[in-house]
Amino acid sequence: MDQILQYLAQHTMAIEQLLSRGQTQGEAAKPPLFDGEREKVVGFINACRLYISMRMKGTGEEEKISWVLTYVQGGVAEVWKENVLEERWQGILAVEMVEELFTKMREEFREFDEESRKVDELRMLEQGGWTCNEYVQIFKKTSRGSGYEG
Repeated sequence: MDQILQYLAQHTMAIEQLLSRGQTQGEAAKPPLFDGEREKVVGFINACRLYISMRMKGTGEEEKISWVLTYVQGGVAEVWKENVLEERWQGILAVEMVEELFTKMREEFREFDEESRKVDELRMLEQGGWTCNEYVQIFKKTSRGSGYEG
């Protein structure tokens, strides 16, 4: 009987820990795979940041960097990832924080003329069937990086 009570007590504590962990960390979608498409680098980084902030609290920087790199797959990004890993292992590239990795990604995959593209998108933007609130949010997103101030 004592063994049964001890078994139940241990498993009850384990279940309570799992439940409390889920309440404090919340749900978060994993980022999409990043294959090097320049217009998707900012969205990929933001998705990674959101997931890390919600689900990886207390995780070391090395693990965060490795986790982000697992979502860098295909296309030119795959070759870039292999180069980053090789250079890190050889001590050539010092990336110790996940934010440093994000900076390297932005430098490597930024659009060549993002500002001009954003200005063109703003010129073509129409409200269409969007509500006012939807349009304002789309306008804000489109204007970011365009040089527009207003």
